[in-house]
This record gives sequence, structure tokens and C-alpha cells, in this order.
Amino acid sequence: MNWIPANTSTRIYLLLLLMLAPAPHFFDWIGQPFYLDLLSRALIIGIAAISLNLILGFGGMVSLGHAAYIGIGAYCVGIPSYYDYYNGWLHLGLALAVSAVFALITGAISLRTRGVYFIMITMAFSQMVYFTFLSLEEYGADDGLVIYSRSEFPEWLSMDSSSGLYYWIFAVLLLSLYFTHRLVHSRFGRVIVGARFNEQRMQALGFDTYRYRLVCYVIAAMICSVAGVLLGNFTGFISPDMIGWTRSGELIFMIIIGGTATLFGPLLGTIAFVVLEEVLSSITVYWHLIFGVMLVALVLFGKGGIHGWLSRFDRSKVEDD
Repeated sequence: MNWIPANTSTRIYLLLLLMLAPAPHFFDWIGQPFYLDLLSRALIIGIAAISLNLILGFGGMVSLGHAAYIGIGAYCVGIPSYYDYYNGWLHLGLALAVSAVFALITGAISLRTRGVYFIMITMAFSQMVYFTFLSLEEYGADDGLVIYSRSEFPEWLSMDSSSGLYYWIFAVLLLSLYFTHRLVHSRFGRVIVGARFNEQRMQALGFDTYRYRLVCYVIAAMICSVAGVLLGNFTGFISPDMIGWTRSGELIFMIIIGGTATLFGPLLGTIAFVVLEEVLSSITVYWHLIFGVMLVALVLFGKGGIHGWLSRFDRSKVEDD
């Protein structure tokens, strides 16, 4: 059949999406709603990881401040809800607008630096957002803010139920994957990837790589802010802790686990990260030590991450043929 992908990795990714689609019905059937919550959380973080991979994996911009946009999106739900404004379109619009403006301003400054300087300045901007929300006593400061009701949408788009929220998450995930695929394979995306490997050559060809990088940075921030909106609705509680630079570090690890500069790598890495975290924490209170050793071993010996392992099946198949 011509519509079936030839390579093993693509088949596995399509199978994964097909398995994710009926997840609420399956977990309801087996009477395990906890696993639906775990999966919902993993997919939300996966969306954030996909957005970071757009600038880190494809663009070569290593940001330690990307989690700030999760916080911005979440607070764009929490603060209006505090004043009894529950309109979901308002929450989404605010998140997209605020994250775009913040990314445009900070990106315009950050992208004039390179290497470790870029890493440090993005972390500095993230910490500025962290301490800003930490100082807002009206909105709970370090105690956080409870969201008593989820964002309101028309009935057929309602996220009041766990399954309704899950399908919101799943739809945003699919849109993020599709958009990233189209963007990376467009002329714009090729300039971003080209600038990662040889920026001077791209400039010699007439491309303003600074502007391209800045637009890419803003797009990634906006996608991440939507993940923040979903996370705020999912947890029903927001706090400055979700903005810290360590959260950005976790997103980077997830991308490395799954495979940088790949479409499905960040999603695979996030699911693996969340599952390992859950399993190890249920075994011992010292799970951080075991987890850390596993991550170090993966970085040292697992070249290409999960996607790299799957791709080896395709290469070995070609060699056998």
C-alpha cells in the first residue's frame, strides 16, 4: 500500500499518534483516570519542548529561559480568572500577544549575542519574569494562585471535563507538529537551519539572518505560551516555580533524550522523561540520583536520542537490502 510509510521510525510515530487519540476512552474503560492526567501533563510539556526544539534543535539557539513563556501563558489564564474573566479566547489572545511582545523585545537583545552569552542572557530574562511574579502579592507571590474554573469556550469546545481538556491538548499537539514540519521545510525554515551551520554564508546569499532568527524566536515563544495556557487549565494552580531556569533545563534534557532537530524527538523525550520520573519516584525517595545518572549516560552514549535509535533500524534495513 503506497500510503503506508516505508521507514520504521515514521510508522512508529504514526502508531503513537493513533494510540494517543482514543486515550481518554481507554483509561476510562480500565478505570484509571490517573494515567490520563499523567499523559495530559506529558503532552502539554511536549508541546513546550517542540517549541523549544524549533529554536534549539533547528536554529541552534540554546535558551535557558524558554520556560518563562509557559509561565506567561499560565498567568494569562490565572490573572484574568482572578477577576472572574473566564473567556478562553481572551486567555489565548492575551497569552499569544504578551509572549510575542516579550519575545520580540528580549529576543532583539539576546540574538545580538552568541554561545554562552546567549544562554546566560535568556536565563537572566527568565529570572526577571520569575522574580516579577514572585513579587506580585496580589496574585499569591511564591504561594501561587488557584484557578477555580477552566477557560470557557463554546460547548462543543469545552475543556471542563478531563477528556475535553485532553482533546484540546491533543489538537494543539497535532497543530504544533504540523506547523513545525511545514515551517522547517519552507524557505524560512531552510534559512534558519542554514544559519545554524554557516551564518556568514547565508548572509552572503542575501538573507538577513538576524531577522529570521528573531521571527523564529517569537514563533517558538507563542507556541510555548499556548502550552502554558493548557498547563494552567490542567493544574488549576499556577506559581512562579514553573518559570524557573531549571524548568528550561528540563525541556532541554527532554529534547536531547528524544533527539534534537527532529519532529517527534521532543515528544518522545518528554513522554520518556515524565514516565521515568513517575516510575523512579514511586520506587525510592532518592530517584533524582538514579535519574541523573541515566540522563548523563544517555547524553554520553545515546547519540541521537530515541529518534537516533529508531533510525538505526532503517539504516540496518537498507544495509541488509
